[in-house]
Amino acid sequence: MKKTYYLVFLLFTFCASQENKINGISFVASNTLTSQKEVIPVLETNANWVTLMPFAFMKSLQDTTIHFNSKRQWIGERKEGIEHASGIFHNNKIKIMLKPQIWIHRGFTGHIEMKTEKDWQTFEENYAQFILFYAAIAQEQNIELLCIGTELNSFVSQRPQFWNQLIQRIRKIYKGQLTYAENWDTYQNVPFFTKLDYIGIDAYFPLANEQTPSVELLEKEWNRHKSSMQSFAEKLKKKVLFTEYGYQSTDYTTHEPWNFSKEKKVNLVAQTNALTALYNEFWNEDWFAGGFLWKWFDANEQVGGENDSDYTVQNKPSLDVVKRFYK
Repeated sequence: MKKTYYLVFLLFTFCASQENKINGISFVASNTLTSQKEVIPVLETNANWVTLMPFAFMKSLQDTTIHFNSKRQWIGERKEGIEHASGIFHNNKIKIMLKPQIWIHRGFTGHIEMKTEKDWQTFEENYAQFILFYAAIAQEQNIELLCIGTELNSFVSQRPQFWNQLIQRIRKIYKGQLTYAENWDTYQNVPFFTKLDYIGIDAYFPLANEQTPSVELLEKEWNRHKSSMQSFAEKLKKKVLFTEYGYQSTDYTTHEPWNFSKEKKVNLVAQTNALTALYNEFWNEDWFAGGFLWKWFDANEQVGGENDSDYTVQNKPSLDVVKRFYK
C-alpha cells in the first residue's frame, strides 16, 4: 500500500511540475498573416507558449547597420504580423516570447566585431533601436517574455556597460519578463543574467557521436552538461530556460546538433530518442523553466514527414513524444 501511495505522489509531483513548465514551440514567421488554421496544430502539441521571431539583417560581422521591419521582409516578421500573431495566440490562451534576432548570411552572430570605438557606438545605438522597437510592441501586445538578444557572445563580452544600460532602457518601456539567449558553450560568460528573469540557453549541446544513440546513452551523456547548468542556476538564483532546443531527424543528430545540413541521411528514430532523453532529464527539474522546440512552420500539412531531415517534428514520430511530455 505504501508503495502505491509513493507512486501516486511521484506522479502528482511530476504533473504539478509539468503544469508550471514553459512548453514552447518556435513558430516561424511566414509571408501571410497567421490564422486560426495555423494555430490549431500548435494547440494539438499541448504547447502553452510560442516564440515569435522577427529577424533583422546585417551584411557582415563588421556592419554597423541593422535592417529590420522592412517591407522586403515577410509580413510575419513585420510589426503588423507580430501584432496579428500575438492576438491570435493570446486568444487561444498561448503565452508568447518575442525573440527578435539578427541574421548574417556569411557569419555567426557570436563573432560580431566592430573595427573602431566609433563603429561600436554606432552599432550599439542601432541595436538598441532594434530591440526597443520590439520592446514597445511587446508592451502594447501584453507579450509575456522578451528575449533581448540571441547568440551575441563577442558583443556581450566586450561591451558589458552597453548591455546594462540597454536593460534599464528596456525596463522603462516593457513591464514583462526578460531573458537573453546565449549559445550552449558560452552561456556562463554572460555578466547580466542576474538582471534578467531567466538564464536563456540555445541548448545545442554535443552528446553521443552515434548513428542512432539510445535514450539511455543520451541520458548518461547529458551528465556532462547538466550539473554545471544546475550549479549556474543555483548560483544566480535564476531558472534555466532553453530558448531553443531541437534535433534534426538524421543520423548522428546529437553529435553536433547546431550543425544544420541537408546532406545528412534521414533518421526518425534518432530524433525521437534525442527528444525523449532531453525531456526525461530536464522537464521535472525545479531549476529548469522549460524550453522552446526548434522549429514549427505554419503550413503544417506541407512540411516535415518521414523523408524530411529538418529540425521540425511536424508529421514525424517525434511529434508524439512532444505531445506526451507537453501534456
